[in-house]
Amino acid sequence: MSKYYVGLMSGTSIDAIDAVIVDLSQNSLKSTPLIIQTHSHPYPHDIHDDILSLCQPGENEIERLGQLDMQVGHVFANATRTLLTKANLAASDIIAIGSHGQTVRHQPNVDNPFSIQIGNPTVIARQTGITTVADFRNADIAAGGQGAPLVPAFHNQLFGSSGINRVVLNIGGIANITTLSANPQHPVTGFDTGPGNILMDAWTQEYFDQAFDDDGELSHRGTANATLLEALLSDPYFTSTPPKSTGREYFNMNWLTDYLEKLNGTFEPIDVLSTLNQLTVTTIATEIKKYAPDTTELLVCGGGVKNKTLMNKLAIELNNCNVVTTEKYNLDPDWVEAVAFAWLAKMALDNAPGNIPTVTGAKHEVILGGIYKA
Repeated sequence: MSKYYVGLMSGTSIDAIDAVIVDLSQNSLKSTPLIIQTHSHPYPHDIHDDILSLCQPGENEIERLGQLDMQVGHVFANATRTLLTKANLAASDIIAIGSHGQTVRHQPNVDNPFSIQIGNPTVIARQTGITTVADFRNADIAAGGQGAPLVPAFHNQLFGSSGINRVVLNIGGIANITTLSANPQHPVTGFDTGPGNILMDAWTQEYFDQAFDDDGELSHRGTANATLLEALLSDPYFTSTPPKSTGREYFNMNWLTDYLEKLNGTFEPIDVLSTLNQLTVTTIATEIKKYAPDTTELLVCGGGVKNKTLMNKLAIELNNCNVVTTEKYNLDPDWVEAVAFAWLAKMALDNAPGNIPTVTGAKHEVILGGIYKA
């Protein structure tokens, strides 16, 4: 009997809502989820801009947060309904929706840690008629964890192997890794390495009037500036020890501009972009070499797989490692995180823990997500 779940994911790039229907009925320990249908749902321009604005401190934040939470909930519901139409399925065919929401503030290291995702789950449940599981991060934070990254448990479910030292790398706005040792006695670890696409996208939009560096062609034409790269790599985040997680509130154009101003030099925009590309590569490769030096296979997913310059540089930096995408194991790299949140919804309904304490730093395993009935 099929057990269909919907996964909804919107990451730090805020480019679109990734929506998938996945059949988890045969999801035994090592089987790959079967994707039934996918849909990429764009944000209306005004909502996209409002989300970006809310990611940084500003005036009247509570009022804007409340209204935007409801608006984004409507967009997530619309994405789900469109997805169901494409699949020719009814709400009654779906057991539950797992909705990550849209992160607008992630502060795991303040005195009272918190993480806020908008996209009101009650709106989603009511408008779709489907039970919705959401707010996945705060249970882990309440248990003393970072609330991120949460996908390593799913990575371990699918890609853990007793025969291969493997790392799963997601390159979204932020890049994160999951280390999967060939030795089942070794704990699963994982953390955010730093910026993935977020700085490259912002710089490309600002100076080249493009949404992103398509195929990495622009950064390929530039030359990474060694002085700038050294300055950026001096940021304390890169030398801090896991567990650690980060987001747009830390790595943004203001962060980059501060370093550029401190250097007080003149940098060609295309060379800055090339430097940002190298920054992503270097920080990922450095952390893999440090925390998983015996890795023989790197599985890459997320939007960064489309950046050929980035992928080629990673293969050069990690020359003792086979760098491939999750497509090798029949899971499209564009949809891994959306599928993961469908899986996390199933875990919540099964009363099973969804976090890994050795990843997030939580004191113990917890069930993730609140359940919102239709």
